[in-house]
Amino acid sequence: MRETARRLRPAALASAALALALALSGCAKVDTTAPSSVRARAAHGAPARIGTVDCRETKCIALTFDAGPSENSARLLDILKEKKVPATFFLLGKNHIEKYPQLVKRMAAEGHEVASHTWDHKILTRISDAQIREELERPDDAIERLTGRKPTLMRPPQGRTDSDVHKICKEMGLAEVLWSVTAKDYTTNDSDLITKRVLDQASRDGIILLHDIYPGTVPAVPGIIDALKARGYVFVTVPQLLAPGKAEPGRVYRP
Repeated sequence: MRETARRLRPAALASAALALALALSGCAKVDTTAPSSVRARAAHGAPARIGTVDCRETKCIALTFDAGPSENSARLLDILKEKKVPATFFLLGKNHIEKYPQLVKRMAAEGHEVASHTWDHKILTRISDAQIREELERPDDAIERLTGRKPTLMRPPQGRTDSDVHKICKEMGLAEVLWSVTAKDYTTNDSDLITKRVLDQASRDGIILLHDIYPGTVPAVPGIIDALKARGYVFVTVPQLLAPGKAEPGRVYRP
């Protein structure tokens, strides 16, 4: 979650795991919108596809990675390129975007969606409005400088969000994206276990949360992709998952 696996102590891991479990269980009491609802609300006759995929007709799933780039990201991009799979990257600013700018450029150039995971992974519900804006503005500005495109999506650290965060995101043109599948790869370096956890939870319109900062995650990705393709899934970015609808700033999306 925070900068690298080596910097996370056991107590921090336990705290992060609990926070993620609470967010996914619905204890955070956040109103969310499902991708299928976005597609259903799109105007009749709207162009159906982004690229070659129409998720109204196809069994889609989105692969997303938080908290990079890292020393593992180049290998991950090689795998995604080889497998012809697009992903959505929710990037951290401090010690990540600023340390690996060429990887950010490569993500965008190779067709992945580049989004924000804040600058310093502060829990947005615990800080002031001014701090929230700074946490969101700094990575967005850095990504725009590197890719030529300002992010329209963000993922709040630990999935923690509230009405103040929604309001500020709306002002800044950002939609929030949560997830439906987590491998809890911050608790294990066992690639086989990471693969199993993803496959056990995968379903249509799923949004898979992984972290390319942890050593066990990237080695699990080829097996995850191959197994889900064998089940008939097509991998898409989050915007593709919503198409022909679009993410609206200030709203929160989760299957």
